[in-house]
Amino acid sequence: MGKGDGAAVRTADGIPRLTDDRGRTLTLRGWNVEDKQHTGEDALSAITERHFADLRARGFNFARLLVFWDDLEPRRGQYSESYLRKIRRILDWAHRYGIHVVIDAHQDVFGPAFGHRGIPEWATRTDGLPFTPHPDDWFSEYFEPAVQRAFTHLYEDADLRRAQERMWRLLADRFGTHPAVLGYDLINEPMGELRPGEDLAGAARRIEATHLTPMYNRLADAIRTRDRTNWLFVEPTPIVGEGVPTGLGRVHDQRVVYAPHFYNTAMEAGADYDPAAGWIAAYENAVTAYPREQSIPVVVGEWGPLNSGLPNMRRFHDEALASFTRYSSGWAAYVWCYGGGYCALDREGRFRTNKERTATPYAPAVAGTVRAERHDAERGTYRLAYRAAERPGASVLSLPRSTTGWRITVSGREAWVSARSVPPGRARQVWVGAPGGTDVVVTVRPG
Repeated sequence: MGKGDGAAVRTADGIPRLTDDRGRTLTLRGWNVEDKQHTGEDALSAITERHFADLRARGFNFARLLVFWDDLEPRRGQYSESYLRKIRRILDWAHRYGIHVVIDAHQDVFGPAFGHRGIPEWATRTDGLPFTPHPDDWFSEYFEPAVQRAFTHLYEDADLRRAQERMWRLLADRFGTHPAVLGYDLINEPMGELRPGEDLAGAARRIEATHLTPMYNRLADAIRTRDRTNWLFVEPTPIVGEGVPTGLGRVHDQRVVYAPHFYNTAMEAGADYDPAAGWIAAYENAVTAYPREQSIPVVVGEWGPLNSGLPNMRRFHDEALASFTRYSSGWAAYVWCYGGGYCALDREGRFRTNKERTATPYAPAVAGTVRAERHDAERGTYRLAYRAAERPGASVLSLPRSTTGWRITVSGREAWVSARSVPPGRARQVWVGAPGGTDVVVTVRPG
């Protein structure tokens, strides 16, 4: 998969799809990869080569890698070469297993000044406003006065703006040509300061319009002095999860991806999915307005419930994945780790309940215009219909390992497929090709 050069192909929703330098339509499917626990000399030590080997073994091709400014620049102007070497080692592992990476400048509740990770303490200015921890509801800490004021200073103070730009120039300079790197997520789940009398939705739209949009344009300009090729991923505030359209304006760059997150407040608190509530439909309606208006692709940067074993979670996974297919170029679920909580896998490396629903057949690259794409979760079948591009090229299917294996059929004038079957227990990539202008239909069924 080459670096993207445009996004002319569109979803049925009228939203552009990611494309590569050969004009193929791209689909990213994978997981967030993180180490929030370790810092300093131990930073990123929880991420191992196994993470990427296991991602590939289950058919995934994408990782959103969390990096922390507080580890990169623990003291103003002093960057950690050790941290940069660790990032490169992780990218090398990703490349070895064919995993494409977005480097995410992550923050939770601003950073270590408030007991979390992200923006360094030296870049945290609170004007002496109070902060009270909420250990049982960490997200509510975003609404503490000190945290909100810190965001305002980050957006408005000239020296902090320059520091953030320097940080991104450094990352782009060091990693922009690395073959695993697909792009940069400029800041995770940005928030801001509410004004007296504002409701949350109104404040989010104002923050997005007046603070985030200028910040993204500044950071885009900074990155482009070092890297003119990779995609820039921009996020709204997390309030989009409440079905609120974003107030983001235009980011003036040719390679921008809209990267919202997909979380439901009740489910984040441990509740089961409520199919009757209409949340997925409301979210989809709200989240598609901006990328359609701006003509930019969508990749959902985080999603996944805290408790995936509840009675309706099988249905939630299937309905969420079907929704993403309608409008996005892919997603990164949260989070690829081994244990409890949000982890995809248990300590033995087996999918936790319902997480296996994410490992389905899909097409990482299509050499043509996608006409229809559907995964039938009940039957386990996948169908892709596309018109082959005039420019020669092969489409790629990713088939996760399965207890039954897979059977592949293809129709279309002179269409061919590199394998008609995949044995049980093996994840494989299969290539499909046809002369330009051919209408191709590929069907994958359990073996």
